Amino acid sequence: MPGSATLPIIDLTDLDGGKDTRAALLERLRIVTHEIGFFYLAGHGIDETLAQRLIAASRQFFALPDVDKLEIENSYSPHFRGYTRVGGERTQGYIDWREQLDIGPERAAVTSIDPERPWDVLHGPNLWPSQVPQLRDLALEWIARSSDVGLILLRAWAESLGAPAGFFDDAFADPDPLLKIARYPGHDRTVTGQGVGSHKDVGALTLLYPEPGSGGFQVERDGEWLDIDPLPGHFIVNIGELLEVATGGYLKATVHRVLPPPAGSDRVSLPFFLNPGLDKALPTVPLSADLAAAAKGVGTDVHGGTLHSVYGLNALKSRLRAHPNVTERYHAELASAFVR
Repeated sequence: MPGSATLPIIDLTDLDGGKDTRAALLERLRIVTHEIGFFYLAGHGIDETLAQRLIAASRQFFALPDVDKLEIENSYSPHFRGYTRVGGERTQGYIDWREQLDIGPERAAVTSIDPERPWDVLHGPNLWPSQVPQLRDLALEWIARSSDVGLILLRAWAESLGAPAGFFDDAFADPDPLLKIARYPGHDRTVTGQGVGSHKDVGALTLLYPEPGSGGFQVERDGEWLDIDPLPGHFIVNIGELLEVATGGYLKATVHRVLPPPAGSDRVSLPFFLNPGLDKALPTVPLSADLAAAAKGVGTDVHGGTLHSVYGLNALKSRLRAHPNVTERYHAELASAFVR
């Protein structure tokens, strides 16, 4: 049986406190993400009613008949946007038991793909449900507000590691955020035991807002799975592989997963991923001697493949693996080149 854990709490308002309060917050942020890679985030400034409205609109969408939801299925998007039906996504080759909407920046599609920039296939418009028109504005507001929070955290991480606050700013001048609105239907696990299989996130950082009262989110620590329950009004934050690479493994991208809820129930979750521009690499942080001595180095990704410094290569590889319907329809040639 998995154990349970209470994550450390980081309160962003401490950044605006006195000198000692700010210094203590930066040290705590560094230690927590070195040792665990996960924490609860308070003081982020996002009104809880925005989350409630977005979750309510999301539930309204997921309650639509399948024929309506499938009008914006991601199989109509070469950019991996739109609706994914239950069982339509894969983690490490196994079926994830959730349905979801993938929403990114509203951008025009790149009409001619440069072979040196294969990640440009990820640029494109979102697909929005006409039956739930309020979802568009709520989701885009959530992306904007969460991006602001993520950029504050990135500047705090840079300071905590002894670098200037703006050390990562150039990489995030035109970021590539992604919001997944996910619904996990309950079942008896005869089809699959995973809501989302065990993995590390490929980007820089993740702000997860689980539906209050929901369960099933687990973090791996020292070979043991720990249940992490949501705290009202708090994000669950973890770093992705890019920050692990940028710090030589000093900051820790931690393996995590989601279990399906019990039969007869469900849960909605808002994982938001803040990533640099697709063509950007995070600069390597010049660590002090004592921090460098504690950096464990960076190995392969969870599939045994290469971790690229340029974010777009990691993002493309991840999407090609996760969404076989889109890959087979639009990107078979890219899959043969990048998916091992």
